[in-house]
Amino acid sequence: MEVAGCGTLLLTALLSLVVLYLIWNWTSKRHRLPPGPTPLPLLGNLLQVRHGDMANTLMELGKQYGSVYTFYFGLHPVVVFCGYDAVKEALVDHGEDFTGRGRQPTVDRVFQGYGLIPSEGDRWRQLRRFSLATLRNFGLGKRSIEERIKEECDFMVEEIKKQKELQFDPAMTISKAVSNVISSIVFGIRFKYDDAKFHRMLDIFYETFELMSSTWGQIQDMIPMIMNHIPGPHQKITTLLEELNDFIKERIKINKDSLDPNEPRDYIDCFLIKMQEEKNNPASEFNMRNLVLTLNNLFFAGGETVATTLKHGLLVLLKYPDIQAKVQQEIDQVIGHDRQPNVEDRSKMPYTEAVIHEIQRFSNVIPMNAPHSAIKDTVFRGYTIPKGTGVCALLCSVLGDPTYFATPRQFNPNHFLDSEGKFQRNDAFVPFSLGKRICLGEGLSRMELFLFLTTILQNFTLTSETQFSESDIFPRMTGFANVPIPYQMAFLQR
Repeated sequence: MEVAGCGTLLLTALLSLVVLYLIWNWTSKRHRLPPGPTPLPLLGNLLQVRHGDMANTLMELGKQYGSVYTFYFGLHPVVVFCGYDAVKEALVDHGEDFTGRGRQPTVDRVFQGYGLIPSEGDRWRQLRRFSLATLRNFGLGKRSIEERIKEECDFMVEEIKKQKELQFDPAMTISKAVSNVISSIVFGIRFKYDDAKFHRMLDIFYETFELMSSTWGQIQDMIPMIMNHIPGPHQKITTLLEELNDFIKERIKINKDSLDPNEPRDYIDCFLIKMQEEKNNPASEFNMRNLVLTLNNLFFAGGETVATTLKHGLLVLLKYPDIQAKVQQEIDQVIGHDRQPNVEDRSKMPYTEAVIHEIQRFSNVIPMNAPHSAIKDTVFRGYTIPKGTGVCALLCSVLGDPTYFATPRQFNPNHFLDSEGKFQRNDAFVPFSLGKRICLGEGLSRMELFLFLTTILQNFTLTSETQFSESDIFPRMTGFANVPIPYQMAFLQR
């Protein structure tokens, strides 16, 4: 009995020492980090997230704790940067220090650090360098990609005309048009608008966006050790992404079976050729897993984000017909009705350019940015951010920074116009983020937004039977992505 009692006491003492060490370690790390709201054990700052509005919560806490503070996602501290100055200092001045990829538990079970966006270190460098070179070779930033977009604009216009000026939800049509552009680069083909598999793929994008931004998804990101084992709609994210991966694997097999190494047709062919070239290189990251998950990333980032921005834009123009009319007036003056818009028209259309920039700023599609982390112990404004600590460069706080935008909560194209009506750039316009991990599809996205929007307004006037309020058009500012409300509209031929 005495031996058993001593064993119990010893076990209790050891457990107490472990608990004390963990508390000491956690507390000592907290003392080195910027101050922030006091976290609870296990839950962190979960209770501070009001009504599932993660992005809004982080913005409000920035007003209380300053432009740099610490917020606990469960047990994990995340240093939050608010406002242009802090975000620029973090991602540009300390750009190399924060090139690590932070945790995102809603999708980490699928990606596990593979693919272009979730990776870091040498894997990220290899995949990014290859992707940039390959996308350039297939027209990113060149006239050939402009021709692909203009071709898709024609298909989109014909699809809209089929609605015969009746009210309908344009979301899927817009998603199909935009996704076909990245599809032509990645898969070497465009899909017909009535293709069932294509339709299903876009459903997956939209539903994944919604679930990641939902309250369930936000709680999973904060306390995955609990939420990963609890039934709920958040569990469907993994299933959806795996279904998308299966679709991608089918496309890879088609390419593999018909591959000609001397004449690559698309991104997949180039990656397959690179895999073969580096098959004996143990440090190579060109493998099937990275191919599948990089394609997943390219479609997600290069398709749905632009489509979501356009959906926000159409909703805003329905709310403000006077702005829509001014853009159409500029289109009529510069382009007319006898030819398609060209990218080179953009420099002659300052009001249209300002409206598109304001749509991007106002819609704030990825408000919290992709998560980053410190790759080494980093001193930032007098605080020590330990290696591996997550950092959040809050894009919504930059795009809504009152120092740089006079009316940040209102849609106002004058944010990008000078007193003479000329287009003016704004340093705080960072929808594609900043620094070394800036979105590599920025050039493509800007081209798509201009050509799709001007083509729509050249051919149609946008109307709706619904009277939209300010709150209807304002981004919901919840979690990962800002998705506009569903809406019905009609496209009246001009």
